[in-house]
Amino acid sequence: MQAHNGMYIDGEWRPPAGGGTIEVVNPATEEVIGAVPAGTAEDVDAAVRAARAALPAWAATPPAERAARIGALRDALAARREAIAATVTAELGAPLSFSQAVHADLPVTVAGTYAALAAEHPFEEELGTSRVLHEPVGVVGAITPWNYPLHQIVAKAAPALAAGCTVVLKPAEDTPLVAQLFAEAAAEAGLPAGAFNLVTGLGPVAGQALAEHEGVDMVSFTGSTAVGRRIGALAGGAVKRVALELGGKSANVILPSADLVKAVKIGVGNVMANAGQTCSAWTRMLVHADRYDEAVEIAAAAAAKYVPGDPTDPATRLGPVVSAAQRERVTGYVRTGIAEGATVAAGGPEAPEGVERGYYVRPTVLAGVTPGMTVAREEIFGPVLCVMRYEDTEDAVRIANDSEYGLAGAVWAADDEEAIAVARRLQTGQVDVNGGRFNPLAPFGGYKRSGVGRELGPHGLTEYLQTKSLQF
Repeated sequence: MQAHNGMYIDGEWRPPAGGGTIEVVNPATEEVIGAVPAGTAEDVDAAVRAARAALPAWAATPPAERAARIGALRDALAARREAIAATVTAELGAPLSFSQAVHADLPVTVAGTYAALAAEHPFEEELGTSRVLHEPVGVVGAITPWNYPLHQIVAKAAPALAAGCTVVLKPAEDTPLVAQLFAEAAAEAGLPAGAFNLVTGLGPVAGQALAEHEGVDMVSFTGSTAVGRRIGALAGGAVKRVALELGGKSANVILPSADLVKAVKIGVGNVMANAGQTCSAWTRMLVHADRYDEAVEIAAAAAAKYVPGDPTDPATRLGPVVSAAQRERVTGYVRTGIAEGATVAAGGPEAPEGVERGYYVRPTVLAGVTPGMTVAREEIFGPVLCVMRYEDTEDAVRIANDSEYGLAGAVWAADDEEAIAVARRLQTGQVDVNGGRFNPLAPFGGYKRSGVGRELGPHGLTEYLQTKSLQF
């Protein structure tokens, strides 16, 4: 049982203004494993005031010194690897091996990139007769999701701090425990009081108070498109900057020349990772009509290998989804797909066999999915793959782009140039070509209703900078 009774504000743990708490439930056992304070607008105000007071000194800190502090933060996170992985497995349900490799190790890598970028970035440049200054936006309100809780904290806080901004973080209420570990690491790294602040709480209370606070200069939010619209409206009323990383319904386009077995198996793995709770997952698999039936068969066989199990078991590949509500959401979409004419090639809406407790969902492959179906258009956010048929390349591009989302995607072909030609035509922020490896320096963000702005690498850093020109 992890009980945290305070907020991290102005370099110290403080008691909350109110007496409410938020219980944290282990989705594999359905047992309460922790609690955090339910922050109020008063707590948010105290954190924002601390961030504003710390801003002038931190913004004036030489970039090399800011880089050193972020490097120390990276080291403090690395030292907590096992605690981070165990915490995320407990509060999110991710398999321990995935928590170690992604939820714990990836944030360390990303923090390291910003330690380097803080030292290397050209915060001043000469342009003709002008000197252009890149200065911090100011106080950043960061509101992070539950599906990659520490990665999203680092992807916002590290570049903001590198830019010279100060930060107030409101983590998701489903997975707030790992945020406490981040605050401990920030303190150990020697960040000055007020540079980073943590307020736990509910979105409609603490999140809204942070988004609309007049002392916040920028809001960075990752989550659903519906909430993103609300935050954008709140921030827009005050003419403050926003960065929004929202939903996705990404297409995995497998061209006829591709290695079908490889493309399908990797595509299934992409959807099953993190129990399908990944905004950039390739949830629409597009296959040429001539090889469609073969692809469905391969996908069904691959999905069957993701057996739901205890996430603390090193052999488990598929843990539960985060909550009972999320389980009902995912299985409800599967039922809707069936009602609209899709067929179940693997899995289904029923509870997995042999599972007596926990919010588990069967790894599901839906065949016969057409572009107009609900499951082809809305984000399911669970281990559910929709396999769709296309007739030619033009048809594949049309189907891939026929979405209100545009966050990620993939293209497979016999050679990279053939795949790149199609990737260039996709209306999406990031495309993996023939299984391209993840690059923590590449910009990540969406087209259309998948968001505004970019995270990671130098593009992620510039989100937190504003520009001033001096004329000579």
